[in-house]
Formats: sequence, structure tokens, C-alpha cells
Amino acid sequence: MPVVSNVLDTTARMTFQTGVDAEGNPILKNRSYGNVKAGAADQDIYDVCQIMAGLQENTLVSIRKVVETELVESL
Repeated sequence: MPVVSNVLDTTARMTFQTGVDAEGNPILKNRSYGNVKAGAADQDIYDVCQIMAGLQENTLVSIRKVVETELVESL
């Protein structure tokens, strides 16, 4: 039987550099924002995250869109 993918949740995850350790390696922290509309355009998510990053004191390293899906057999 074919498998269908059902979107359960979409999250925007932003990674910030909060400092460096004793060896000079970056210390990274993640902030996640759930309940992102499944139909939201990637550009819109990116733009909103950029605006929110401007409100933070730490440097933005990356923006990720995390989509959780459930795989079920199709009838």
C-alpha cells in the first residue's frame, strides 16, 4: 500500500551564538517557535525570524524550518 505523509507540526528553529568556550569554539543555543502555519511560505518564515533576531542580543547563526510528519498507509 502507498504511504501518505501527514504534517503534524511545523516549527521555526533559530540558532544563536552566545559566546565562545575556553578553546575558542562557538557556544550555540537554539530557540524554537512552534505552531507555524503549515502553509506559510519559506520566505515569510525567514523574514519573521530575521526580524525577531534583530530583537536579540546574540548573533543569529541559522534559521531552520522543522516539519514533523506522520507516515500512514493510504486506503
